[in-house]
Amino acid sequence: MRIGIYKVYFVSDQAEFNRLVNRYNIKAILFTDYKVVKEESERLVRFCEKKKIRMLLLPSIDELQGGKIQLRTLPEVRIEDLLGREEIRINMEEIANSLRGKVVLVTGAAGSIGSELCRQLCHFGLKQLVLFDSAETPMHNIRLELEEKFPDVEFTPVMGDIRMIHRVESIYQRFHPQIVFHAAAYKHVPLMEENPCEAVHTNVYGTRNVADMAVKYEVDKFIMVSTDKAVNPTNVMGASKRLAEMYVQSLSIAISKGRYSGKTRFITTRFGNVLGSNGSVIPRFREQLAKGGPLTVTHPDIIRYFMTIPEACRLVLEAAFMGKGNEIFVFDMGTPVKIADLARRMIELAGLVPEQDIEIKYTGLRPGEKLYEELLATKENTLPTENEKIYRAQVREYDYEDICTVMNPLIDLAIRVDKMGTVRMMKGIVPEFKSKNSVYEVLDKVE
Repeated sequence: MRIGIYKVYFVSDQAEFNRLVNRYNIKAILFTDYKVVKEESERLVRFCEKKKIRMLLLPSIDELQGGKIQLRTLPEVRIEDLLGREEIRINMEEIANSLRGKVVLVTGAAGSIGSELCRQLCHFGLKQLVLFDSAETPMHNIRLELEEKFPDVEFTPVMGDIRMIHRVESIYQRFHPQIVFHAAAYKHVPLMEENPCEAVHTNVYGTRNVADMAVKYEVDKFIMVSTDKAVNPTNVMGASKRLAEMYVQSLSIAISKGRYSGKTRFITTRFGNVLGSNGSVIPRFREQLAKGGPLTVTHPDIIRYFMTIPEACRLVLEAAFMGKGNEIFVFDMGTPVKIADLARRMIELAGLVPEQDIEIKYTGLRPGEKLYEELLATKENTLPTENEKIYRAQVREYDYEDICTVMNPLIDLAIRVDKMGTVRMMKGIVPEFKSKNSVYEVLDKVE
């Protein structure tokens, strides 16, 4: 058979593939799915990299028979997909039943997690998908992508900032969403160490705006995307996300106990680093490899939990419709990966030799960075759920009035751009927040 002008050969083992490569001018190898890619030996991957043979994913049989596919349109197998874990299974039928015919709002819709959530949500027969983000060009790009891939889905991109309460309310007034996925946040640790007031203004105040309007406009479910950095935080970003969790949780408890009028059920999801997200380690390593190195790692012993973006979003969807309200769900992130080992593996997958062809350079821990991430605070326990990859955290309860009492002056400090005052108060509200390699360590010293 052919794809465009190219003849396609079917092979069953690597020896046969090697013979074809030596006999013909092989341009690409096609895998039926990522599972097959992962089952193949790293030797085959290195062989393809060395011979400059493209690794592609095969489309569906219907598309092949329809003659619509050309080689240039097939998706590349990415290095991060080769590093992924076993496929995660979710209850697609239950999720579809929960989403079909609903109006769904996604904040941070143009970001790495938000945009992938939008892609996955488009498969579930929504009445309308509302995309909310402040980043103009990424929003334009995701709009073009969704228009091309999902021409039958009704979606509306809306520009705006979650810190602007009147803009947030106008979106709820106009669209009346029934489900909200809150993925908008500042996430880069070093930047937020330098800009703590912006971290609070967006991650805390912005979350409060989106959550409060969800209650006011009777949203059914509000799902917040959080991070493992919120657990025993050592940086401003993680502490700001913990504060956002505390606000959402306290509001949810107040509603469930009848102390606050509302019907919205609040669910929080926590997970670690995602492979291939904007500004993350894999794209940075890829760029550094293209330039001939070095690959920069902050510390030889630094480890991180990793998950692919689609994998993380599937679990967010599963947790969203597993949750009844007032839960924090923690994802099984698998085995932590040493970043130095990841750098070596990427160099090897590129057909090169670490420290010989490409140097690995250690640059030192960045402000707020720690050697390892935790998924659960020490005072929290987990319970299993029906999905073996998702656990429910047993968390401390916070009183809504008490949280509001301390958050209002914190937000005022952030608006006034009082950096030290803002971080000092964050530490007062989140006592487990202990700075690492940061100018704010002085605030942790006992007077």
